[in-house]
Amino acid sequence: MTHQSAKALGALRTAFRDDGVVYVPQALDAAAMALAEKAFAWSLHHPGPGASNVLAGRTGEFYQDHANPLALSAYRPLLFDTPLSALVAELLDSRHLWLLYEQIWLKDGGDTLRTPWHQDLPYVPLAGDHLATAWINLDPVVRERSLEFVRGSHRGPLYNPTAFDPDDPKAVMYGEGTWPALPDVDAERLVWPIESWPIVPGDVVIFHPAVLHGGAPTCGGARRRTISLRFFGDRAYCAARPQEGLAPEDQLAVGRPGWDDPMIEMARRPPGSLFRHPAFMQLC
Repeated sequence: MTHQSAKALGALRTAFRDDGVVYVPQALDAAAMALAEKAFAWSLHHPGPGASNVLAGRTGEFYQDHANPLALSAYRPLLFDTPLSALVAELLDSRHLWLLYEQIWLKDGGDTLRTPWHQDLPYVPLAGDHLATAWINLDPVVRERSLEFVRGSHRGPLYNPTAFDPDDPKAVMYGEGTWPALPDVDAERLVWPIESWPIVPGDVVIFHPAVLHGGAPTCGGARRRTISLRFFGDRAYCAARPQEGLAPEDQLAVGRPGWDDPMIEMARRPPGSLFRHPAFMQLC
């Protein structure tokens, strides 16, 4: 059970529906954060097939790992023995909830670059209202270096996603003209309803993966340990994604050697099919 009151949960549910993002201060107590620390440490010491040093050897280098198929047991206490899963299910108003995958970032030492504005949903073959990501930081984050969100942008459209190419910030994932181009949010910051929050350990930001977001750089001498847990509920469906412009190894329907990824099967299913696979751990 969550420790939020029914009134507070109702307000959060409405805000999530309308804005696509909510800030929940002290959603996790000290015991829950200790479980988050253990889960992060496990991921750090057990790299999966998706682990990488982003910008290795270059300014702004940081470490990330995601969707480690061996991570489920390490994350079970955080998911089952804290209010987190129940809170997400309540926000989605979903009877059932599944974990899509976990992701960690370690930004330690030098300055890291600002993450470009993007949506998470274009990278996965997934659609629906019952989708959410929980952004959990194990270290304090000042507002100026926190993740930023464009309220309401989860209602569409989906934009041609960034390729995260440090040499070409305008490089996109799919072929030109496949989807609308990403807007230049930073060039018109006063036009967009941008929201962010300072974070202390225990706070959780929960957002729909279609919402535009970016930012969260670090400065020299600061350490940032972050967990993102990605969830889906009852109203989650398979969705088609473009293949134009993608290298063969990036095409979900083809898959990557040595990575038993259930997302591949989801990408091959008819659009509109229920998004379900036994590899995704059911939480409630």
